[in-house]
Amino acid sequence: MLALAVPTVALSPMFAMLLGYDLPDAAWLPWVSPVLGSVIFLRGGRPFLTGAVDELRGRTPGMMTLISLAITVAFASSLGASLGVLAPELDVWWELALLVVIMLLGHWLEMRSLAQTASALDSLAALLPDEAERVADDGTVTTVAPTDLRVGDLVVVRPGGRVPADGEVASGAADVDESMITGESRPVRRTVGDPVVAGTVATDDALRVRVTAVGDDTALAGIQRLVADAQASSTRTQRLADRAAGWLFWYALGAAALTIGAWLVLGSPEQALIRAITVLVIACPHALGLAIPLVVSLSTERAARAGVLVKDRLALERMRTVDTVLFDKTGTLTAGEPVVVHAATTGSTTEDDLLALAAAAEADSQHPLARAIVARAAATRLDVPRATDFRSLTAVGVEATVRTPDGPRRVAVGGPALLGERGLDPLPDADAWAGDGATVLHVVVSPVAGPDDGGPDDDGQRGEVVGALALADAVRPESREAVDALHRRGIRVVMITGDAELVARSVARELGIDQVFAGVRPEDKDAKVAELQRGGRVVAMVGDGVNDAPALAQADVGIAIGAGTDVAIASAGVILASSDPRAVLSIIALSHASYRKMQQNLWWAAGYNIAAVPLAAGVFAPVGFVMPMAAGAILMSVSTVVVALNAQLLRRLDLDPARLAAR
Repeated sequence: MLALAVPTVALSPMFAMLLGYDLPDAAWLPWVSPVLGSVIFLRGGRPFLTGAVDELRGRTPGMMTLISLAITVAFASSLGASLGVLAPELDVWWELALLVVIMLLGHWLEMRSLAQTASALDSLAALLPDEAERVADDGTVTTVAPTDLRVGDLVVVRPGGRVPADGEVASGAADVDESMITGESRPVRRTVGDPVVAGTVATDDALRVRVTAVGDDTALAGIQRLVADAQASSTRTQRLADRAAGWLFWYALGAAALTIGAWLVLGSPEQALIRAITVLVIACPHALGLAIPLVVSLSTERAARAGVLVKDRLALERMRTVDTVLFDKTGTLTAGEPVVVHAATTGSTTEDDLLALAAAAEADSQHPLARAIVARAAATRLDVPRATDFRSLTAVGVEATVRTPDGPRRVAVGGPALLGERGLDPLPDADAWAGDGATVLHVVVSPVAGPDDGGPDDDGQRGEVVGALALADAVRPESREAVDALHRRGIRVVMITGDAELVARSVARELGIDQVFAGVRPEDKDAKVAELQRGGRVVAMVGDGVNDAPALAQADVGIAIGAGTDVAIASAGVILASSDPRAVLSIIALSHASYRKMQQNLWWAAGYNIAAVPLAAGVFAPVGFVMPMAAGAILMSVSTVVVALNAQLLRRLDLDPARLAAR
């Protein structure tokens, strides 16, 4: 449309007169603007005309109706002037072209800001493995697609592999990472008879799973439906600009009717028509149509530079009214993976010695707790000795032979089951650590078994506890600043998690959180959001996992941590590129600032129309002043420039999370 609008405007006699340049003397020239202008009206104006039909059918005239009224009147008057039926001064093809192009720009900006994606549902489906290994009755294993599985099938899930369908463990035992479904940061031990969920990961050992649900009956499909339902049920409040346009529509019609009546009474039918057309064309919301889309476009651009991606304009608008921020714990307020937080030793063993022994024994394990110990040893640059004869002790821990300065020793690392099996006592600190929700692993050292050594009950083989390590999902250092800053702004902070009550309360105490929902399953998370909303709260939900997706969609504002899953990101209206919870403050600041600019632009744009319409109607005709249509068009352009410049001030907004948290 822009390519057609340029020659339409440039070759318009009225526009040439306004800018003071001469047009070539050619017979075809007077028909360029009518031909191109008609195409612009019929093609470019179609979205507004069809939108106006929908608004009128719904008896809610708004922006589309007001734009359609103006471009239709401009088209009819220009066509009449070109055909010699109406006065030449009603030839406003150039104004029609500018009107349609500017409105299409605003419409495009608006549609881009309101665009929704179905990728949340696609990402949920992507959690399933591409293939499943089905075990036949004769024991042979064949590779099939997960969609080919049926209830009762037996499938193999290898270490590190995803469960292809909901089922029950038929044989084997493994620590299963269910964080993408439950939000629980620690893998859960699953043994024979325990249920497992499609999409979860067996971290250390293989399982054989008897399928109990496939397709739409799986828990993953249930979460998928929750996301779809919550997105479909979210209300979309009527835009301020539409309400203003609805009022201006009736205002313009009333003014045009009064104008016709007044000029007919004065005995000037020609002026009655010219003035009425001028009123209706000038009433078109050039600035009003850009007032909000420009602010949205600039605010989202400014947000992106600050690491905040705004997918949904309405989410940004609503953020200024939020009085409750609901944080998911795992991966949002915490790092989302276990780290070593405490260490205690016995005898002459130092903490570095303890960590080196544990890292050596855990080096060949793929368990998340093992990776945390190895990572801590690497971070502290310890000289980790070489280990051999690694053995994973199901539901107990790990064991390996480690070369120490005193010779080879058998080093075992495990939880309470390891101590119970060997008849050893935990360290005094262990109970306190466990009470704070940490996972406690003891390190047991024993001589390497020889041919004359006794069995497990022999004192030498029982070994000696040389220390213990506490591992927990570490709280992000920025989380306390974020919570404190939200409290200073009068916003209530709530935490929701699939973790146990003990773990959740420990994190809540450390951060000063107002309310905690602990042990919440995926199907209940969106219900907790709805519970807060029924209590009159305007809720922003911040999360990063699949289990957060329904709650993100249900919340008034869904905010996804960008480091999280594609599902959470696709279900949210706002995405944080970083994992810094303080970035929520940036969204709040941006919401307030952009809303102020929207209000200012709306008042200016609507105020211009309110003032310009009486001038176009000829209210000052008794004192000798009648505003030409060309002057009205120039004023409309000035109004658009003012709105654009005001929106540009958003570029100066400071959205740095650290500075906002310090205020």
